[in-house]
Amino acid sequence: MIIVAHVLLILLGATEILQADLLPDEKISLLPPVNFTIKVTGLAQVLLQWKPNPDQEQRNVNLEYQVKINAPKEDDYETRITESKCVTILHKGFSASVRTILQSDHSLLASSWVSAELHAPPGSPGTSIVNLTCTTNTTEDNYSRLRSYQVSLHCTWLVGTDAPEDTQYFLYYRYGSWTEECQEYSKDTLGRNIACWFPRTFILSKGRDWLAVLVNGSSKHSAIKPFDQLFALHAIDQINPPLNVTAEIEGTRLSIQWEKPVSAFPIHCFDYEVKIHNTRNGYLQIEKLMTNAFISIIDDLSKHDVQVRAAVSSMCREAGLWSEWSQPIYVGNDEHKPLREWFLIVIMATICFILLILSLICKIKLGPVRRKLKSSVI
Repeated sequence: MIIVAHVLLILLGATEILQADLLPDEKISLLPPVNFTIKVTGLAQVLLQWKPNPDQEQRNVNLEYQVKINAPKEDDYETRITESKCVTILHKGFSASVRTILQSDHSLLASSWVSAELHAPPGSPGTSIVNLTCTTNTTEDNYSRLRSYQVSLHCTWLVGTDAPEDTQYFLYYRYGSWTEECQEYSKDTLGRNIACWFPRTFILSKGRDWLAVLVNGSSKHSAIKPFDQLFALHAIDQINPPLNVTAEIEGTRLSIQWEKPVSAFPIHCFDYEVKIHNTRNGYLQIEKLMTNAFISIIDDLSKHDVQVRAAVSSMCREAGLWSEWSQPIYVGNDEHKPLREWFLIVIMATICFILLILSLICKIKLGPVRRKLKSSVI
């Protein structure tokens, strides 16, 4: 029994030693990472890199790192690797910090922070563009066997309030690993670029990556400050209207059908709105649907115009823009008589009026003759 007790004590001590090695020790000293750098790797994109501190005490523990974005927008996250990619605007500069951390169930041990910074690009205040807006649109691609649909990009902006008259702006976009410079610009009265059109891009119709757009410029009189902006595709994608909208009336039953818009998204990925307008009394009916058909009971004595629009459903991506309404289709009877009927009514009324006048004239002229005949007979 004494021998067994000694063995148990030895095993218990070994277990405690092993746990001490495996679990975080509150007395361990964590050192900050070294060689922390921030490198621009593309439009609105940076790479953060660092190395573990070579003087860090080696233990059987899993060290992690906490990254904190300080500017232009605060954020923080944790990682186990020694690099991190960030998609962010850079015209305001960029700064970040990183530290070593060790977590347990009850506590968090952390080193001091190390920081790095990218300064804002040079340029005179008020020279960068303002009110940058961009939209995308999908069309069928009949020229490529690899992609059935092609995405265009259109961007507009206003000239900076303090930009010299000789300022010229240039636009670039990045999507994924692809970067392109604009080749088709629209200009203001001074010849400055104020809009850009890409008829074909590398943007994916159903993509979820950020679209990065940069507009920089040049002038002989001032340094033009660049401006970049990030766009979520679902928020700028201009959906096409539904195709082949038809409407038929049988008595008081109005049946409307249509086909999905030109889009890479399948048929089940669309919501629709149907608008039915009674032109006689002005009543407007709008119905939201998830199918491509609708039946309504209407006033069969009135004329109606029908339109349909579409949006990608939240089942397939984040909610975005509605399409434009389809061209109106007119069905039913108009409360006004057709022009031909009014013409016939006017003709008949004119003929009746003429006959009435002729009859009066005849009575006036035949009156004296009748009186003479009566007197001669007497």
